[in-house]
Amino acid sequence: MFIRSERLFLRPGWSEDCADLLSLISDEAIVRNLANVPWPYTAEDARRFIELPQDRLLPRFLITVPGAQGARIVGGCGLSALDGETNLGYWIVPGEWGRGYASEAARAVLGLAHALGHRRIVASHYIDNAASGRVLEKVGFRRTGRVVERFSKGRGFASPSREYEVLFGSTGDSPEDWGGDDSMARCAA
Repeated sequence: MFIRSERLFLRPGWSEDCADLLSLISDEAIVRNLANVPWPYTAEDARRFIELPQDRLLPRFLITVPGAQGARIVGGCGLSALDGETNLGYWIVPGEWGRGYASEAARAVLGLAHALGHRRIVASHYIDNAASGRVLEKVGFRRTGRVVERFSKGRGFASPSREYEVLFGSTGDSPEDWGGDDSMARCAA
């Protein structure tokens, strides 16, 4: 499955991406803000991630920026199962922070989640990563009012994490009703 947004191309990871993935995500500034990514991140971790089977209802993507020299990977975004719910997660390499890539990718994946029939998507961020909370709110998530201790493999301990949700179909069935806008995103299987 692939998604094309205004500036980004989201695609599954391929075996030839392992070295790039390893070099990009082997940054403590990224890993400490993710729950399930180990630190240090190894070539074996990258290989295992790339080889995970894709679930058509819970797709995972590498975020790429197309250019004249080919597309460069700038992060990852996708859906996963977490405590029986559908969770949105994402990461962007520090050199690309502040360019709106996380918001654009998250918005595109939410549009796909809506098209796949998901009705509720959850997400969270560690309290000390306020920028991630701004991304979630920008794409239509609302705070649930819950802050929970969530373990991070990268940190090696639990930290307070603020929880969010987006409900599709609660006020309508268009992305504008839940704060999203997938008008520029195009999906292909």
